[in-house]
Parts: sequence; structure tokens; C-alpha cells
Amino acid sequence: MKGSAVTNGVRDRMTSGRLERDELTRDDLLQAYRWMLLSRRLDDKEIQLKNQSRAFFQISGAGHEAIQIAAALTLRAGYDWFYPYYRDRALCLVLGVTPYEMFLASVGSKDDPSSRGRQMPSHWGSPALHIVSGSSPTGTQLLQAVGCADATLLYERLPNIDRREALVHADEVTVASVGDGSTGEGEFWESINTACGRSLPILFLIEDNGWAISTPSEIHTPGGDVSRLLDNHPNLKIWRVDGTNLVESHRVMREAVAYVRARKGPALVHARVIRPYSHSLSDDEKLYKTTEERAAEAKRDPIVVLTQHLTGQKLASLQELDAIRADVDREVAEAADRALDAPRPEPETATLWVYSPDVDPASPAFDGPAEPEGASETIVGTINRTLRDEMARNPKMVIFGQDVADCSRVEHLNEVPGKGGVFKVTHGLQRVCGSDRIFNSPLAEANIVGRGIGMATRGLKPVVEIQFFDYIWPAMMQIRDEMTMLRYRSGNAFSCPMVIRVPIGGYLRGGGPYHSQSGESIFAHCPGLRIAFPSDAVDAAGLLRTAIRCDDPVLFLEHKHLYRQPHNKGQYPGPDFMIPFAKAALRREGADLVVVTWGAVVHRALVAAHQADKQGIRAAVLDLRTIAPYDWATIAEQVKRTNRIIVAQEDQITCGFGAEIAARVAAELFDYLDAPVMRVGGLDTPVAYAPELEEAILPQTEDVLKAIEQTARY
Repeated sequence: MKGSAVTNGVRDRMTSGRLERDELTRDDLLQAYRWMLLSRRLDDKEIQLKNQSRAFFQISGAGHEAIQIAAALTLRAGYDWFYPYYRDRALCLVLGVTPYEMFLASVGSKDDPSSRGRQMPSHWGSPALHIVSGSSPTGTQLLQAVGCADATLLYERLPNIDRREALVHADEVTVASVGDGSTGEGEFWESINTACGRSLPILFLIEDNGWAISTPSEIHTPGGDVSRLLDNHPNLKIWRVDGTNLVESHRVMREAVAYVRARKGPALVHARVIRPYSHSLSDDEKLYKTTEERAAEAKRDPIVVLTQHLTGQKLASLQELDAIRADVDREVAEAADRALDAPRPEPETATLWVYSPDVDPASPAFDGPAEPEGASETIVGTINRTLRDEMARNPKMVIFGQDVADCSRVEHLNEVPGKGGVFKVTHGLQRVCGSDRIFNSPLAEANIVGRGIGMATRGLKPVVEIQFFDYIWPAMMQIRDEMTMLRYRSGNAFSCPMVIRVPIGGYLRGGGPYHSQSGESIFAHCPGLRIAFPSDAVDAAGLLRTAIRCDDPVLFLEHKHLYRQPHNKGQYPGPDFMIPFAKAALRREGADLVVVTWGAVVHRALVAAHQADKQGIRAAVLDLRTIAPYDWATIAEQVKRTNRIIVAQEDQITCGFGAEIAARVAAELFDYLDAPVMRVGGLDTPVAYAPELEEAILPQTEDVLKAIEQTARY
């Protein structure tokens, strides 16, 4: 009974991978038995390879096979969208990931289609199958799945979308699966809330094996039953099933998937499964599971349950099942041998796909012409106009975040002036672009970024807002482990071209510790992320347009103190104006030294340089404009010309981004220096509320002037 023959026989009776019948036939059950065995044998072989040091990580899907196969039989690869987790081996097998491809991941081959050797095995990804590349943090994929389901509805509603039929299907479903331990993550609850609130076409599959590593469910979930806690969620339809029973699991999955396809709202299937193997090879379940518990689990093994069903119902003999086992063992051995012979990644390719290999925002392609028009505007005005023009240019662009809309109750939109963000940056855009393209989110920063990732994966261009930099930290997991790594970990199969707009900084007189933070250096430490930080209105327009048209995720920092300053106003430079990243602006010429700075300190440096003129000190001021990438070439040019450098930042002095520049100057330009590299920055303390304390904490013009005097006279 060759696997290919059985597989082809079942596929002939499917429509895009979905069984057309309610009942499973003998052939279906035998094929399911083969898939279960195949998944289990792959686990066993990977364990063997790990013990032989020929694979480097292993985590099994044992005990979860029945519910996963049932799910795959009711869904459509390459049609529906899948956000699996690391135990979903059987699901991915049925969808179309081959044993050979799974072994390529295990051995870290450069031919591994899910990551090209960059991600651990059991983190599958396939654009063709619509399996979105997964990461290791538990539950983080759920918000992205919600964003993917958001995209389904947005594609149906947004006007002027070219080739819409290739981007969305009228009854497509997004599926997100997790273990029960992941339901303790805040992102799980945020995902449920948003899915219910927006009535999204998403199916949550909880594969509950009763354990979060060594912690039993009654410890990590109140009452030990997470779906009971969800019973009163509006719009959420819940099914519960013995996930070790294939026949029952298939019935429930058919009902749940049909419910979502009919656009009745989100659904959740709570499947009770087992975990007969330890959490991973780094774990030993014998340390916390009793012999009796392990024996009880063994009786519910999906392979045992299905074997008993097949033989008890006279659907297959033990000899037939033995033949399937032998065939599976041959397939697994052959796939493993092929993978072990597959090539490994070349060391020189280690940095490939951190950023887009095709679109470089620092290239001349992003040097767009300026066509100034109208009166001078503030940064708020030029950003607003840039967003408006880019929304008109790109029908796939959406803007969301807390308070960014004018009025969420659309029926009242014509009766109120409109909010448009706490700083009014997005004011009026909802009226022009519509409520499907400009909308408010829950007060949940991870929700905002995670959903944006899901939308970007589907080809939309999300431009999201975090209301204050000080509150970005709940989104850090989504930023650091998801958004910035998606391209790299998938070997360039997936990308996340989105923009996060963030008001940042102090000098507010009363901002206090939680409305005055800087911290751009922390995000500069995230490979895969671009960072822009304009200091005037014209640059804000040009850099934002580049950020939006970039193919990488961009953190766009907008200094709150600079939003409405008169000194940085400028004419709107037109709808095609762009500034390449890594192109600093020399704000002031000077032969004696250069002050390298960015953000709100640019103006203070200019004032200090003007005052130094009175002493005969000619200080140049260089505005970096972008942090990642930054313009090292111009910094080096200025140091070679002046032989002295000051790096001035608003952020606290220790581990600020200025330290990176200072260290590189010392390492690479030491021979050109006639004075030590000087740094100016904030005190190593939070920014206090009282104006007297804030002024002492943040760098002032006098601090920059003192550094200029000391450096010039060294």
C-alpha cells in the first residue's frame, strides 16, 4: 500500500485539499492512519538525529496528530491562511509540507524552504501553502493571525484594489493554533477580544495536552479549562472535542470551519489531546508526571485509538496496518538520508535577508524631487499631508492605532470636529479616506503591531501609531521577535513592510517619566528594523514617504516637542518628495569640529554653535535624520575634515546611540582625531515632572556649548 497511491486517491476526492464528504471512508481513515504514523516516525527520527548530533533541536507533535489531521482535511492549503505552532507537524504534512522538507529544517540545510537554515525545525513556512513562518515565543502568532483575518475583510471592502481575486477569497478562513499553555499569554486574550469585536473570519484551535512544559493546566488556567472562561464572549462560537479521536475531531472541525466560512464570526475549537513525549529534548517529563499519568495518556494515544477503530470496525487487518508502518518507515529513512546529504548554508550568507535584498531605502531611487507649495507648515501639517497623499497613491495602505480616527462611531462623524490622534497628526484623514482605512484600535500596543504584521504579510501597507514612545514596551515582543525577524527567519519567503509612527522625547515641561522617554538605541539593536528621526517639517515629509514606500519595517520617530515649533516649519515639498535613508543633513558648516546629533537636540546644537562663533569657534552641525541605517560616510568625512567630534543626544548617556558612533569613530578614525570624542546626553535617570528637574536631566544648549568649548580647546 504505497503512500503516494493512497495520497493521490484521497486527493482526487478533495477540492483544494478539503474533503467533500461529511463522513470519512475506509480509504480516508487509512490515509489518516498513515499520516499519523508518518508524523510520529518523523518525531522519532529527529530524536535519533538529535542524539547523534546530526540535528540540533527537536520538539514533537506526538499526541496531537488526530485533531491536526482532522483540521487539515477540512481546510484548503494555498486558499486558507495558517498560523501553526511548533507541535503542528501532522497539520503541515497534510497541507503539503513533505518529510524531506521537514528533515532539511532539522539538519539546518540551506535548501530548507521554510528558513534556509535560519530557524529551528518545527517552525514551518510556505507562501504557496499559506503557512506563515512561525517563531518560538508562544502565542505571538495569534495577533498576526487576527491581522491576517482583518486583511480578508479589508480586501473585500477597500476600493480600487487591483487583482482582488488573487488576494482574497470570499469564504477563506484564517486558522491559528496554540497549546493550552499559550492561552496564559496576554496576546491570546487580545486576539480573542479583537476577533470578537470585529467579527473576523478566524478559527482558533487550542490543542490542550494539559501541560505547559511542567506546569499542569489547573495551575496556569483558573479552573483548568480555558474554553469555559470564554463562554460569555460575544460572537465567539466554541466547540469542545476529544482531540485524540479522529472521527469526532473531523466532525467538529467541519462544523467549526463551515461556521467561519459562512461569515458568522470567529470560532474556537478546544481539543483535549495528550503529550506522550516530553515538552522537548531539553525536558524530561518523568520529573513531574507520575507513572499512572503517563500510562493513562498512553491509552489515549491517537494512533492507538485509530488502530482500535480500524480493527474493531473490520476496516483493516493488523497485516494491512503493518504494511503501512513498513512503508512509512521506508519513506522516513529515505527522506532523512537525502536531507543529511543536502548542502549546508555558506558562512558568507549569514547576513542575507536581514533587510530586503531588492529595495534599498538608502539608494538614489528614494531621492524624490521637491516641489514646494503653499505656506510654511509644522511637522504635524507635513506628516498629515504626506499620509493623505500616500493613502491616495496606495489603495492598500491603512492607518490604525489608538485615537487616530476622527470618530469611531461613524454615524456621528459629521456632528463632531474629530479627534485624529492626541497630537492631531491624523486629523481629517478618516473623512477623506474612509473608516475602513483609518480606524481606532484597542488600547493594546502588542495588538496594534501584531495585527499590522498580519496585514503586511497579506500585502497591505499598515501605518500604525503607538500613541507615546513610553508605552511601546508591551509591543516589544512583536517588534523584536516577530516584525523585524520575519524576513530573516523565513529565508526571504515572507516580509513585513509596515511603518510604526511613534511620538517620542521630552522637553515638554510636565511630561514626566512616562511622556518624555527616548530610547532609539534599544530599537537600533533590532536587526531588520529601519529607524527614521526627522527634526524639521520638510524632512518629516520626505522621510515618512520613504518609510511608507520601503520594503522593510520602519520605526518612524516624531519628536513631540518639535511637532509645532516655528523654527522647523517648512513648505510641503509635494507628493513625490523623498529623502533616502542614511543621508545626513549638514545643518551648519564649521571647520573646527562637528557636532553629530538628531531629533530635538539639533536646534540646541545650532544655537550652541552660533554662540560659540562669538569665541571664534566654528562648529559644524550634522543632523543624522536616520538611525538605522545611519550616514557613516558623512560622519567620517566631517571628522577627517575637522579632526574633532561631539555626539549629542537627548537620551540618557549610558548605552545611548551616541555611544555607537563614538566607539566607531575611536576605532576607525583614531588617526584623524586631535581631541577625545566627546558625548553629550541626558542624565542616567528618568525624566522628572518638575520643570527644574527636567531641565537638569535633559541636555540643554549650555551643555552642548560647554562640550564645544572643551573640544575646541583641547
